[in-house]
Amino acid sequence: MKRCLIITGGTLDLDFAGNFLKNHSFEKVIAVDAGLKQTEDLGVMPDLIVGDFDTVDQEVLARFRAMEHMMWDVHQPEKDETDTELALRKAMALGCEEIAVLGATGGRADHMMGNVQLLYQCLQKGVFAYLADPQNKIYLLDGEREFRKKEVWGKYISFLPLTERVCGITLEGFKYPLKDRDIEIGTSLCISNELVKESGRISFRDGVLICVEAHD
Repeated sequence: MKRCLIITGGTLDLDFAGNFLKNHSFEKVIAVDAGLKQTEDLGVMPDLIVGDFDTVDQEVLARFRAMEHMMWDVHQPEKDETDTELALRKAMALGCEEIAVLGATGGRADHMMGNVQLLYQCLQKGVFAYLADPQNKIYLLDGEREFRKKEVWGKYISFLPLTERVCGITLEGFKYPLKDRDIEIGTSLCISNELVKESGRISFRDGVLICVEAHD
């Protein structure tokens, strides 16, 4: 499986990111705008740099500009897509089947909510993409998934509808089980569930869920 790491220009905990990189391997790394400084701080060399570069430190930009081998995808600030969306599209065009995005949840709420919705483009193409920070791992589900206690991001697992309705949710192995339950946007029914067995499973017939694995 070809994996890609995207480092965006949002707030990023470098200690967390450093530990994350120790435990995960990637075939491709994409730096997004001000995320270029984060890659430099982490000692990571990007394969591709994407953005309009309206927020990146100009001294950092100049250092990377001097690297003749570096690949660039440069855009004007006045555009329809965010830099993160462009990076996700590039990662998929490179044939990546799994994409981890760091720096996409801190800072501005509009960017964070937009980044969660951008995951839908990946889901439609069969690519598993997720946002990660010290507390949360966020991704989308359109069907069955198994969770293992030793592998989940934290104690809590929450499900929120991305589509207007999600039909036939069944939860097994959870503290709060469900059987063939429909939920709609505007409910908090599936927030802060927990595994009570070593593994648990969710299945549903129709719709798309936002899944958040989290800890306090």
